[in-house]
Amino acid sequence: MMQRRSPAPPEMPSLRVGIILAENFTLSAFSLFIDHLRLAADKEDKSRPILCSWQIMSHRPDSIRASCGISVSRTSDLVDPTQFDYIAVVGGLLHGRRTVDEVTLRYIQRAASLGVPLIGICTGTFVLARAGVMRNHTCCVSWYHRQDFMEEFPDQAVSSEQMYLVDGKRITCSGGGGAADLALHLIEKHLSRPLARKASHILLFERQGHGVAPSLQPHPPIAAEIGHVSDARVRRAMMEMEQNMIEPLSISDVARRLSISPRQLERLFQSVLGVRPAVFYRMIRLRYAQALLSQGEMSITQVAIETGFSDCAHFSRQFKTMFGHSPSAERGRTGAPSVSFPSMLAASQRSERAGVRLFEPS
Repeated sequence: MMQRRSPAPPEMPSLRVGIILAENFTLSAFSLFIDHLRLAADKEDKSRPILCSWQIMSHRPDSIRASCGISVSRTSDLVDPTQFDYIAVVGGLLHGRRTVDEVTLRYIQRAASLGVPLIGICTGTFVLARAGVMRNHTCCVSWYHRQDFMEEFPDQAVSSEQMYLVDGKRITCSGGGGAADLALHLIEKHLSRPLARKASHILLFERQGHGVAPSLQPHPPIAAEIGHVSDARVRRAMMEMEQNMIEPLSISDVARRLSISPRQLERLFQSVLGVRPAVFYRMIRLRYAQALLSQGEMSITQVAIETGFSDCAHFSRQFKTMFGHSPSAERGRTGAPSVSFPSMLAASQRSERAGVRLFEPS
């Protein structure tokens, strides 16, 4: 009598990811990352974890709340880290407090000691740095959180020039669309390029690059309006300016954060943007003021304070110099802002070439 052959055991997925969600994690970054894995893991969109698998881990049975208020349940305890090819931490709101507890930090440290590659998504990079596992590695941090990161980790190497950064067994991602780009990178590496394309096509996601493509580097909002800025030092200076509008930095402070002299910074701005850094800084603040006024929720005095002007009268004079009308007139307008940032920059460039001081001293 013939014996029935036992079915072959299922193959182990080629890509296994354990995921830790911080309190108030960013749902969009998490979903962009996990949905690309899901769609690459199976035929069509059947979503079976065949080619890759994932677990949402927590040592607590409670659901984990996202910053938008939606809660996600764990699928696993904090299991043996070596079961995974990667362990990813998805961060979110900072609020100046720890977003994972000591048990989770120790688990991350254990994973690092066992040689398991670690991923920080969005402010998950903060969690990895707090766990002490980013020493001798460069962290990719969003331009928006760059200053927060540098203040908390002054000795840590940081970059805001990429969507994501692979540095040995550490991968960090600025968040947003970068989480999708990172997922596609992992799918290509462990599965195949066609599966990566399949996942992005189903999700209608247009890939931004491969993490380090210079022409596709993320920009702060003002830089996005004026197009690609070629010099990395100017981009960093712009980031510093946009992050410090309520209490503006001196140009010397901006230069010091870039480890260059104020004179070097002046020359760079004149060469790349055609205006002095002080003029550009003022333009950023006025552009932000223009946006706040169009929303109509703040008084003119509040807008002046929010954009770092010493008093309302001073702010109004500067605003009229730039836009040709008062802040109150701007508030009465509807639709798009009356003057685009590229137009502001062009006007400032003409004034600089003519030797005309566009703004009065602060």
